[in-house]
Amino acid sequence: MTTDLHAAAKRCLDATDPAEKLRLTHATWEAFQSGALHADPNSPPPAPIGAPGRPARPLLVPQRQVPQRGLGTPEGRVALVHAVAHIEFNAINLAWDAVYRFRGKPEAYYRDWASCAHDEARHFAMLSARLAELGHAYGDFDAHNGLWEMAEKTADNDTARMALVPRVLEARGLDVTPSMIERLRSVGDTRTVDILDVILREEVAHVAAGTRWFRHCCERDGLDPREAFIDLLRSYMGRTLRGPFNRPARLEAGFDDEELDRLTALALEA
Repeated sequence: MTTDLHAAAKRCLDATDPAEKLRLTHATWEAFQSGALHADPNSPPPAPIGAPGRPARPLLVPQRQVPQRGLGTPEGRVALVHAVAHIEFNAINLAWDAVYRFRGKPEAYYRDWASCAHDEARHFAMLSARLAELGHAYGDFDAHNGLWEMAEKTADNDTARMALVPRVLEARGLDVTPSMIERLRSVGDTRTVDILDVILREEVAHVAAGTRWFRHCCERDGLDPREAFIDLLRSYMGRTLRGPFNRPARLEAGFDDEELDRLTALALEA
C-alpha cells in the first residue's frame, strides 16, 4: 500500500461505486490519522481535472431541468433526500480533490480536507440508508453537476477553490437547511430531520476550513481577504449569488459581519 496521501486521495476520487468510495475514504482517513500516509513531496504532479469517479446514475442534467417538488408529498420528500445525498457525494469528491490537486500545503490543510471527506462519506451513508427506507436509492432521480463544474473552473487556483466551493456553494447548505428542517418537522418526518441536523452542525466546520485556507492563501499572496473574496465572486459567478444568508452559522464558520453585509448587498444586485 502506498504511503503517499495524494495517491490515496486519487484512488478515492476515482472510485465509481459509492460503496467502494466510502470504504476507501474511511480507510484513507484512518491511515492518515495513524501516520501511515503523508503528503509526499515527490508525488507525481496532479493530472488535469476531469469528471470524478461516480456511478452511471444519477443522470446529470442542467440545473434548470431538475424538477422542483414540494415537501408536502412523499415523492417531494424523497427527492429532497436524494438531492442532499447528491450534494454529499459530490462533497466527498471535492474534499479528496482538494487533497490530491493542491500540493505543498501544511499538514493541517490535508488533515482538514481528509477529515471533511470522511464526514461527507458518513453523511452520504446516512442519506442512502434513509433513501432505502423510503423505497429508493441514489441514482433514482436526475441531478445537476454545479458543484463539480466549479471544481473544474478553480482547478488551477487554490485561492479561488477555497473561496468558492466551501465558502459559497457548500455554505449555501447553511442557509437553506434550517428551513428544510422546519418544513420536514411540520409534516412529521423526524427521521430525515435528525439526519439533516447532524449534517448542518458538521457542515459549519467544513465551511470554516474553507475560510481558514482561503485566508491562508490570501496571506501567502499579500491579498486582502475581504476584497479578494468579492473579486472572485464577481469573476467566477457574476450575478448568480443567492441569499438570504444564515448569519449565525456563517459567523460561526469564520465569516465576519462586514463580509456578510457585502454578500447581502451583492445578492440584492443579482
